[in-house]
Amino acid sequence: MIDFEQITRLHRETVVRWHQQDVDNPFDGFLGLVCEQFSYNFRLWHEEDIARSPEVGNERIATVKRAIDRFNQQRNDAIERLDDWITGALESCGVVAAADARLNTETVGSVIDRLSILALRIYHLEEQRDRIDASPEHRVNVTRKLAVALAQHDDLSQAGQELVDDIAAGRKRHKTYRQMKMYNDPAMNPYLYRAQAAA
Repeated sequence: MIDFEQITRLHRETVVRWHQQDVDNPFDGFLGLVCEQFSYNFRLWHEEDIARSPEVGNERIATVKRAIDRFNQQRNDAIERLDDWITGALESCGVVAAADARLNTETVGSVIDRLSILALRIYHLEEQRDRIDASPEHRVNVTRKLAVALAQHDDLSQAGQELVDDIAAGRKRHKTYRQMKMYNDPAMNPYLYRAQAAA
């Protein structure tokens, strides 16, 4: 149903390409959804870098913070679309979970989200390791962190593939969990609905 090797290859190749050109999405179907979801984490990562710069003024920080909120909401919505796609694929294939099938602690969409963040972390750790101006101590420290990130990536991609295989075989149950982010909802964020009422 889903091949995690394709997903991790997409992450690896796309993160390199997006550091050389504008964000694009040449994929269709499920991989198109994977790429879209990754694009929000890519943008989010770089806005977070800007937010931590001591040279950025308050006005720019406010703009960056709003962009972070927007990308984070889009990221979570995209995770749900990945899980909804899986629900649809299971229904169209007639897969029914066994009566004793267990739920996993996270959904396949959440695993893919975490893998995309690891792909970004690995890319930037490699960038730091290879910096011309980096000290030997910096390189040793980064190399140690990179080894951990690569091991986590291998473990998580294997666990993700096992989860998908179990779901497709009916050994595990699949559900889409709704994030229901309240801070972006004008009806649920007190600062937003009070401002509307005062206007």
